This record gives sequence, C-alpha cells and structure tokens, in this order.
Amino acid sequence: MLFLEGLMQYEFLQKALLTSVVVGIVSGVIGSFIILRGMSLMGDAISHAVLPGVAISYMLGLNFFLGATAFGVIAALGIGFVNQNSRIKNDTAIGIVFSSFFALGIIMISLAQSSTDLYHILFGNVLAVRSSDMWITFGIGALVILLVGLFYKELLVSSFDPTMAESYGLKVRMLHYFLMTLLTLVTVASLQTVGIILVVAMLITPAATAYLLTNRLSIMLFLAAGFGAVSAIIGLYFSYMYNLASGASIVLAATALFIIVFLFSPKQGIIFGRRSVKQ
Repeated sequence: MLFLEGLMQYEFLQKALLTSVVVGIVSGVIGSFIILRGMSLMGDAISHAVLPGVAISYMLGLNFFLGATAFGVIAALGIGFVNQNSRIKNDTAIGIVFSSFFALGIIMISLAQSSTDLYHILFGNVLAVRSSDMWITFGIGALVILLVGLFYKELLVSSFDPTMAESYGLKVRMLHYFLMTLLTLVTVASLQTVGIILVVAMLITPAATAYLLTNRLSIMLFLAAGFGAVSAIIGLYFSYMYNLASGASIVLAATALFIIVFLFSPKQGIIFGRRSVKQ
C-alpha cells in the first residue's frame, strides 16, 4: 500500500518503475538469444567493457550513454577480430578484452575523481534516474524490440543452426555483430538500473527462467520479457520499502523467480518434473 502511495506521489519513483520495467523487458528479449547462442560470457564482457566510455563521457560532460555505447561496440568488434585472426579461442579473447577495458575504466574514473558516480555505474541506482536517461532508455528499448521483430527469422535460424543459415545465404557473421550491437545497447540502457556488475544477471536470469518453460523461441521471448518486467517491479518494491540497493533487489527478485520455476516447472522442474517422469 505504501509503495502504491509512493507511486502516486513521487515522480522519481514513477520514473524508476517505468525505466526498470523497460530494461527488464529488453534484457529478457536479448538475453534469450544470448542463451541460445551460448554467449553468456559475452554479455558479461560488454557490460564491463563500457566503463571507459562512461569515464570519458563524464570527463567531457556528455551523457554516459554515448561513450558507453561506443566502447561496447568497440569491445564486441575487438573480441571478434582477435578470435578470427589468431589461434586464441573466443572465451580467451573475451577475457583479455573485457578485463583490460574494465581496468582502463577504473583508472579513468579515479583520474576523474568521481567515486560516487563510479559506485552508481557499478551497482545501479534507478531511484535517481533522470528524465533524459528515462527517455533514452525508452528509445533504446523501442529500437531493440523493433529490430528484433524485423530480423526475427534471421536471428532464429542463425541461433539454432548457423550452417543452415549460411546455406540459405544469410550473412551469419553480420548477424552476430548485429546482435552484439543490440546487446551493447541493452547493456548501456541497464547501467542506471542494475549497474555494470549486475547487468549480466538481468540478461541471463529471466531468459534462463523462460527457457525452462518452453522449447519455442517466440514463447520464450514473451516469457523472458515478462519475467524481466516482474523482477523489476518486485525488486523496486523491496528497494523502496526497505531502503535496499535497487539493482541488487531486482536481480534477487529475478533469481527468486528462477528458483521457483527450476523447482516447480511442469516439465523441467526438479519437483514436478520428476513426479511426471515417475508416473
């Protein structure tokens, strides 16, 4: 009841809720493709690699979305370049690029003498979201959903069977970088909500929860978006009511939903799934 009253009275809480829900939805959608392609580590890499861009934006007095997006794309391209032009495997290339970018970002943040901003970027603070950041998040969310809808068939085929996709004449490598660009945009949009350290959880956990409930990608996308949105609402509720960190609360809400589905899913659940097998 107090939470609803707060929503009616405080504009900052309204902005926080809307921003969190949008982030939860787009994170679930992109996370579904990331899981199917076995690229969970890539989400972690890009979320860490955007930190130098955040620092540069702060130094220049620009919105951090600009610098973070640029460095996220550079990191994705760099990982692909190293992997394709050397004997180094993909996971090793990811480790090299994201750790070096993250270290560079920490140094640049310290030079900018912005420890408070660093804390918010690392762990998120959606209750302090500005109107400009909210509208940028809305724009990114709409763009990502639109592009996924337009290229759904191509992403579907290339995610499940890249060889078949190539035989159909699809540019699998271009689709990979296209998805990495969308992942970067979603990661940047999530910084204000859950922060760099926790953003990978919002990319993976709602999608993983949906994956336990269906074998169809179309249904998985809707379920993952729903789980992401519900996690945002529940997490923000506990954050506001009990003065908890907003990003951590949202992630823990997503984890709680995963545990429930993991235990009680009709087909894949540890409890109900085993009962159906015995019967």
